[in-house]
Amino acid sequence: MRPRIGILGAGQLALMLAQAGKALDVEVICAGQPGDCAEQVAEVIPVDLDDAAAVAAFAAAVDVVTIESENIHADVLQGLNLYPNARAVGIAQDRLLEKQFFHACGIGTAPFAPVDSLEDLKHALEVTGLPAILKTRRMGYDGKGQARLRSSDDVADAWAEVGRVPCILEGMVNFEEEVSLIAVRSRSGQVVFYPLIENHHREGILRTSIAPFVNEKLQHQAERYLDVLFEKLEYVGVLAVEFFVVDGALLANEMAPRVHNSGHWTIEGSGTSQFENHLRAIVGGKLGNTESRPTVMLNCIGSMPSESETSKFPELFRHDYGKEARPGRKVGHLTFPASAHAAIAEWQRRLAGLIPR
Repeated sequence: MRPRIGILGAGQLALMLAQAGKALDVEVICAGQPGDCAEQVAEVIPVDLDDAAAVAAFAAAVDVVTIESENIHADVLQGLNLYPNARAVGIAQDRLLEKQFFHACGIGTAPFAPVDSLEDLKHALEVTGLPAILKTRRMGYDGKGQARLRSSDDVADAWAEVGRVPCILEGMVNFEEEVSLIAVRSRSGQVVFYPLIENHHREGILRTSIAPFVNEKLQHQAERYLDVLFEKLEYVGVLAVEFFVVDGALLANEMAPRVHNSGHWTIEGSGTSQFENHLRAIVGGKLGNTESRPTVMLNCIGSMPSESETSKFPELFRHDYGKEARPGRKVGHLTFPASAHAAIAEWQRRLAGLIPR
């Protein structure tokens, strides 16, 4: 009988997981709401993801459960046949716990301090220095739940801007590049790595990912770090970690216990996509080949370019999530493999006009 995989969430990541599931002969069922992206290719069952009893009932009807977002409270996930496990999700969904965990694993980060009050924020600046960025501990993504401090005069406004909730203050580092590493660990302990990825953000939202970021020293350092995280977390599935490159070394920014936006290029650019390998990992299968070719992924933010525009580029792969256009919203992505790494800059120039700014 085909394995039944339940995904908590039914957005674009669940959509791409469900698409990958068709090649593996698994059944994917999503817990979400009518009209969610994944409904295009999978059954979506209405479930309140804040309701522990409803989530447990959904989990009882499938063989294994996974997530598409780390923003489901870890308490709701306890006791489920879940990969990755609730402890990993709980650490990743709290920025302070995440930074503390990185340090416990011997992984460096930018300076940081917890903030639970306006007075805490004033004292935290002594740890981080200026400029700094104040982030809510939970539920922030794509630049939401954040406020920048450029001088001590910004303290009161920043605290009000984030809603006076528990936060972490992080010192801003002068980085050379932003990169990420995506890796997968199976239930049997097999581990595979994708190449490092160079990422470009604007207004807190990922705009472009370019693979591979060729640096043997940093590739080895990142792989060593993820090996430690896998072991300490008893992790199964895809794990993505974002890093800053500072003085030729890596500082961890954050981790995502799920398939990740910076790995969407793997659908066309790798022997096995991050989505397929995640499903293979959680059902106990053998992980697929991650050999990759130079590839660029462009996020479509706010709206998709028209099909007539993208049809001018036959080498282009178009992924439309079926979302309503809205400023600041990820509605799709474009991927184009390049025959050589040197061709990437030329492709970016040719396609720049397709992507809303």
